[in-house]
Amino acid sequence: MKPVIFGVSGLSLTAEERDFFRDADPLGYIFFKRNCESRAQMRALTEELRELSGRADLPILIDQEGGRVSRMVPPEWPAFPAGEVFGKLYDIAPISAIEAARANYHAMGMMLADVGVTVDCAPLLDVVTPEVTKAIGDRAFGGEPMRVAALGQACVEGLRRGGVVGVVKHMPGHGRALVDSHLELPRVKVDAEALEQDIAPFHALKDAPMGMTCHVVFEAWDAERPATLSPTVIRDIIRGRIGFDGLLMTDDIDMKALSGTPGEKATQALAAGCDVVLDCWARMDEMVEIIGLLPDATPACIERLDRAMATTGADEPDADFAELVAKRDELLALVPA
Repeated sequence: MKPVIFGVSGLSLTAEERDFFRDADPLGYIFFKRNCESRAQMRALTEELRELSGRADLPILIDQEGGRVSRMVPPEWPAFPAGEVFGKLYDIAPISAIEAARANYHAMGMMLADVGVTVDCAPLLDVVTPEVTKAIGDRAFGGEPMRVAALGQACVEGLRRGGVVGVVKHMPGHGRALVDSHLELPRVKVDAEALEQDIAPFHALKDAPMGMTCHVVFEAWDAERPATLSPTVIRDIIRGRIGFDGLLMTDDIDMKALSGTPGEKATQALAAGCDVVLDCWARMDEMVEIIGLLPDATPACIERLDRAMATTGADEPDADFAELVAKRDELLALVPA
């Protein structure tokens, strides 16, 4: 098994993808809107990927946060609110906000599990500043670490109850980035003391099953390399100061914050200490390059993967989707219009 998660080009596998994936044996796959048309179509695609891999617990990921970051969308699936909405409710009723977030992500987990998706790249634990790039913006829960941790924990619990693994992101914190890492490399210049509030929610959720790095340079820790490619940040901050021992994946290595070929970026990320590389865009030439350069997954990676995927059984298999959504909406209605 190779320590990489690949995208898929369309609604079903091409013959070329089928042959390549069978031989390459990537750790998992990630879906986007191009892969999500209907329940029947998604079930067929996830089942084919599981059969191809021979792994019943194959990680099949999606970015389904709610709001503008949603891959499964109406009219086939219901819309879910962005993280900012739960932060606004937290301002006036913290316990209600936590209950609403848990119900929301429980319902979301049920929706994902229904089509064979096993991992959701959520929640964001980024503690945002007023100047944060719009790429984060309303996706975040807010600017106070305790609230971010409390709502993030509720989301991870909700997803687990629905049968899906959550991924806490973007470690060790994207909330001070002033530019979009999809387009350029953000640099954070504050000192290590100030960064304590950025890592606080991740420390609170250090036992989360999976985490995702950010492509951000933190000058107080490593002035030369973004977190994804920094042995110092991964070893001393994510694994050390935060204490995270779950499966650590990169953010998408295609983002323009990173330079080099896909294979170069992938190997640098693994050398820095990431367990898994995320390569989202299903470009065959790039996937071939990556597979040609990557070693097999390490025993530590496999152990973390197995531990994470062991949490995918639904905690409440008899839960009612409509009741969870109604509970969420009733609580969110407490927020003044």
